[in-house]
Amino acid sequence: MKMIFRIIVIFVFFVELSYSQVEPLNIDIVRGPYGTPHIFAKTDKETAYGLAWAHAEDDFKTIQQTFLPVKNALGKYLGKDGAMLDYVIQLLRCEETVAAHYDDLSPAVINVIEGYVEGINAYALNHPEEVLVKNTFPISVKEYLVGFNLVIHFFSDAGDVIRDLFGNKISSLTDSTLTSIGSNAFAFRRAKTKDGKTYLNVNTHQPLEGAFAWYEAHLVSEEGWNMLGGLFPGAPMPFIGTNENLGWTHTYNYPDLIDIYQLQMHPKNKNQYLFDDKWVDLEVSKAKLRVKLKFGITIPVRKELLWSKYGPVVRNDNGVFSFHLNALENISAIDQWYHMNKSSNYEEFMEALNIMGIPRFNIMYADKEDNIYYVSNAQLPVRDTSYDWEGLLQGNTSKTCIGEYHKLADLPQLLNPSQGYLFNTNNSPFNCAHSLDNPIEEDYTETFSFREKINNRSLRFEELIKGYDQISYQDFMDIKYDQQYPTPIFCPFEINDVFKYNSVDHPEIKDLIDIIQSWDRKADTNSIGAAQWYMYYDFLNKRISQVKHDFDSPVPSDLVINSLKNTRDYFLDKFGRIDVPLKDFQKHLRGDVELPVSGLVDMIAATSTVSYKDGMVKAVSGDSYIMLVRYGEDKVDIETVLPYGISAHPDSPNFTDQMHLYVNHQRKKMSLDKEIILKGATKIYHPK
Repeated sequence: MKMIFRIIVIFVFFVELSYSQVEPLNIDIVRGPYGTPHIFAKTDKETAYGLAWAHAEDDFKTIQQTFLPVKNALGKYLGKDGAMLDYVIQLLRCEETVAAHYDDLSPAVINVIEGYVEGINAYALNHPEEVLVKNTFPISVKEYLVGFNLVIHFFSDAGDVIRDLFGNKISSLTDSTLTSIGSNAFAFRRAKTKDGKTYLNVNTHQPLEGAFAWYEAHLVSEEGWNMLGGLFPGAPMPFIGTNENLGWTHTYNYPDLIDIYQLQMHPKNKNQYLFDDKWVDLEVSKAKLRVKLKFGITIPVRKELLWSKYGPVVRNDNGVFSFHLNALENISAIDQWYHMNKSSNYEEFMEALNIMGIPRFNIMYADKEDNIYYVSNAQLPVRDTSYDWEGLLQGNTSKTCIGEYHKLADLPQLLNPSQGYLFNTNNSPFNCAHSLDNPIEEDYTETFSFREKINNRSLRFEELIKGYDQISYQDFMDIKYDQQYPTPIFCPFEINDVFKYNSVDHPEIKDLIDIIQSWDRKADTNSIGAAQWYMYYDFLNKRISQVKHDFDSPVPSDLVINSLKNTRDYFLDKFGRIDVPLKDFQKHLRGDVELPVSGLVDMIAATSTVSYKDGMVKAVSGDSYIMLVRYGEDKVDIETVLPYGISAHPDSPNFTDQMHLYVNHQRKKMSLDKEIILKGATKIYHPK
C-alpha cells in the first residue's frame, strides 16, 4: 500500500513538472569560497528556478515553514504554535485575496514565480527525506502567492494587531503599541566623497536566523537581470542589494498602516453589528486545523472565523474588533520588487516604485549616475481628517471604510539633496538629510501619523556627519561600524541621571557607579562599562514597566539605586567580579563557534541579545546582512558579509565561515562580473 501511495505521489509530481518550460541544463549554479550562489541562466524564469534549488540546498527547512500554512500543515509540524499561523492565514483570507487580485500581477513576475515554484517542487521531489510534512508538495503558483501574502501581512503589522487582540491588550478606544525593529541606510553623492564615487550602505537590523533572516544570492539572466542582494526564505528575488547600475536598501518605518474598529454588537445576537444604522450579519465560518500533540498524535481542531465590512474580526474580553490594512486587497509587492531588480536607471526605478505594492519600508537608493534618493514608502489610506485615526474607531459607519490610498508622490521623499547625503535609522522621515534639505512635515497630511522621531542611531549619525566636509571610504566604514552612544543617551524615560550621582554617597555600589561614570559610551569588546550598562538598563527598564512609571517624570532614585544593586549582585554572582569586559559577557554563537561580539542595542552597529549561559548573553539580531557599495562611472565595488554563513547545515563548511569576518567588522569582496565569478568558483553545477 505504501509503495502504491509513493508511486501516486511521484506521478502527481511528474504531471505537475511536465508543464515546466525550465530546462535545468540551461542553469548554472556557481559557488565561490563563501558559498554564495551565483545563478546564471538564459531566462528570468530559469534563474528563479536555480535560486529556489540553491536556497533549498542551504535551508529547505525554513523555506518550507514559510509555506506550510498555505497547506494548513504548520500545526502538523510545530503543534499549537504552528496551528496559530494556519488559523491566521484563514482569518486574513489570504487565499481569497490572491484569487481576487491574481490578474493584477504582470505576466513577467508570474513567469518568475512559475520558475521558482518549479524549482522548489523539483528539489522536494529529488529530496523527499527533507520534506517536513507529507503531501505538502507540489505547491502551485497561487499557493505560493497565498504564502507570500501572509508574509506581507506580517510586514504590515497585522501580526502585532492580531496578537494584541487575542491577548486582550487592545481595550476600548486605545492604541495598539507597535514593536520597533532597527535598520540603517546611508547614501552619499560624489561631491561628498573624497574618491568621487557614490556610496550606499545596505544595513538592515534583522533576526540573525529564522524566517526573516537574510540569505545572499546573485541572479543573472540573458534577459537583463543581474542582481546581488539579500532575500528572505521563500523569496524568488532579492529585496535589497545592487545591480550593475543601481541599488537600494530598506529600513522599517512606522506610519499608521492599520485601522482598528470596535464593533457595536446587537444586544441579543452576538453575530450582528450596527453599520450605517442597520444591523448587519458578521460572516461566520470555521477554520479546520490539525494540531500535533506529544508523541506525534495529530488532532482536528475547529476555530471560529469572523469577517465584517472592514475586514477580519476578533472577539476578546473587551469587545468585538475588526481591522483593515492594504494587504487585504493588494498582492503586488512581489511585482514591485521584481521591477526594482530589473531597473537600469532612476526613471525605471521610479516606475517600479509607482506600482505601490510594497506595504511599508523606507527606501534608500543610489546609482552610478550619482543620484541618491529617499522615500518613506507606505500603503497609507486617504482618511477623513474629521476622525481620530490614531485611536480606536467606532466600527458602525461606511465613512471610515477605506476606499483609496495615497500615491507615491504624496509620501515624504527627497532626491539629490544639496548637502550631498541622506540617512535613515528608523527615525522620522522629516529628518533624513542636512537640516537645509529635510522635507517639511507640515507639507504632509497629519493622518500619516509617523510614530518614530529620533533614536540614538539618528542622533549619533548627526554627531558624526558634522565632522566631515567630505568622507573617505574609511570614514564611511567608521560611520557604519560606529558603536558609541550619543551624549546624552536617548531613552523614552530619563536614563542619564546615573552619570550625575556622587558615588561616595553610595558606598555599597560605589565601584559600579564609578565604572558606569567612567565609561566612554562605547561598546567594543574590550569595553568595561558596556556590559554593566546593559544589565543596569535591563533591570531599570523592567522596574519602570512594573511600576508603570510616567516617562515625563524623573525616575525615582530608589529605582535607580535598586537597579544598580541588582547589576552589581548579578556580576558578582555570575562572574565573581564587576569589572567584566564586554568580550566575556556577550557572544556571537553558532554550532561550536563562540566569539566575542561588540555593540549594544540602538547603536549604529547594533547587537541585540538573549540569555545564553553562565550569565552571558548571545546575539540574536542587529547587524545582519551588510553590503557596502561604491558606484563609479563604469564600475561597481561591492563588499558584503552575513552574520554566520550561507548554509544552515552544521556539516557545511559555509555554516560558520563568515563569523570571524562579521565580528571583526570585515567583509568579503563580491562581483557582478561573470568572468571574475567563474575564476573564483569552487563548484559549478546544474540544479538536478
